[in-house]
Amino acid sequence: MYRQAKIIAGCMLLTILAGCGEPDPDMNTVDYVDLDRFMGDWYVIANIPTFLEKGAHNAVENYALNDDGTIATTFTFRDGGFDGDEKEYTPKGFITDTQSNAIWGMRFVWPIKADYRIVYLDDAYQQTIIARKQRDYVWIMARTPQIADADYEQLVAKVESIGYDVSKLEKVPQQW
Repeated sequence: MYRQAKIIAGCMLLTILAGCGEPDPDMNTVDYVDLDRFMGDWYVIANIPTFLEKGAHNAVENYALNDDGTIATTFTFRDGGFDGDEKEYTPKGFITDTQSNAIWGMRFVWPIKADYRIVYLDDAYQQTIIARKQRDYVWIMARTPQIADADYEQLVAKVESIGYDVSKLEKVPQQW
């Protein structure tokens, strides 16, 4: 019960924060996402964490395309350390721009759908950046738990170029 209340309170806070300030409406997404190729595991390399993600280790986001076109999402991580309790959240993704498949609504609790934008995706579908129009949270993710330092620096530069304060980025410890 406490866990559900915490999730609901967090989602309400995100909704309130989403309405604050004047976001730049021109956050470009990728031109097109092949959903079949995008599905599967993505390791969280770095993020500006939500309250749920603070202290996360071995964070992985998994996407699976449902028959109705929604995205079954499973987010797992170890809380506070590699031997911490395993946490799992299962929000549902909704494609809101079906021409590009790059803008989603991510619902943790009905009826709230958080903004979720694929702003970078390499041609091989190995690295991606997920952002929000409010520029409050961002996720750098990859198909592998570690990426080359040069790749990381390029992804951080991309995050900065779209208006984020990259001093808030935190690397997510990954040890498999």
